[in-house]
Amino acid sequence: MPARGRNLNDVVTGFWTLAAPLYDLPVLQQWVYQPAQDEVIAELRAHGARTVADIACGTGILADRIQRELRPEAVYGVDMSDGMLREAQARSTEVTWLKGPAEELPFDDEALDAVVTTSAFHFFDQPAALREFHRVLRPGGLVAVATISPPAPAVLRKLSVSLSNPAHNPSPDELKALFTDAGFALTDQHRVHRPLWTKAVWDLITIGTKT
Repeated sequence: MPARGRNLNDVVTGFWTLAAPLYDLPVLQQWVYQPAQDEVIAELRAHGARTVADIACGTGILADRIQRELRPEAVYGVDMSDGMLREAQARSTEVTWLKGPAEELPFDDEALDAVVTTSAFHFFDQPAALREFHRVLRPGGLVAVATISPPAPAVLRKLSVSLSNPAHNPSPDELKALFTDAGFALTDQHRVHRPLWTKAVWDLITIGTKT
């Protein structure tokens, strides 16, 4: 991985290792994270995926839900943060927890039926992460990305990219292009359905399949 990517990952990992104990606050989970996770689980259920990886899994709430609610053959939670993974390992022994960045996943080629990520994509080297998602998915495999995507003028988006490239909050059109460039067929994209008083989160879910 390029030095720029490693440095960014080190910063993100350090922050979330310290923040891991706060991540599970019920109010934070219910109103900020759960709506997107509910939609990801619905997509996985419709797809019938049997091997699923949750990338940047945090303390493992989504990966644990996937395992308990859908009962696939295998669920993996992948994160760079030791603190997050400690919390995740305490949550479930049924999920396989692995350490690694989104841009270098610890899976063989075409090993998975689905790759999902929620509330973390803005931290990734986005083109590299999507190429990696494509690599580890079987043909027809599902990718679901839920990420912060606030409306903003194009000039501000360009500034965001130049300041922190390749990690930034992508626009809907940018996400579509990223999916297509990585080799995915786009199947759906919409704002996450959430209560009115939490709509300021501005998260977007984008779904694709490996062609």
